[in-house]
Amino acid sequence: MPVQRVASPSRYAPVIGFSAAVRAGDLVFVAGTTAVDGSGEVVGGDDAYLQAQDVFRKIGAALQGAGASIDDVVQTRMFLARAGDWEAVGRAHGEAFATAMPAATMVEARLLDERMLVEVEAVASVGASGQG
Repeated sequence: MPVQRVASPSRYAPVIGFSAAVRAGDLVFVAGTTAVDGSGEVVGGDDAYLQAQDVFRKIGAALQGAGASIDDVVQTRMFLARAGDWEAVGRAHGEAFATAMPAATMVEARLLDERMLVEVEAVASVGASGQG
């Protein structure tokens, strides 16, 4: 099966050279995703929960573009600019992945833009939800 790339709407994608998601066989790898919109503004302002909700919405869209769904996600990696936001981001993660229950990692990290509070990567296995 050929590799399928889902274009990123990020204005940084052509400069850095990345896709929103890449499907290789039954695996889908979703790039680090933040709450930055097409005009460079951060969705959710200084609210980590609102930023995380936007991130998980964008991850869902990238997965859909690759023929997968949120329920197919088997692993997530969450990078937080402020460790104290773990509960807010964790709550948004729990809401997004309530049925998938992926293996998850959450670490504090310095993100590229100080307005970004959370960045998330995901890996999905198409059909993991039993629906594919």
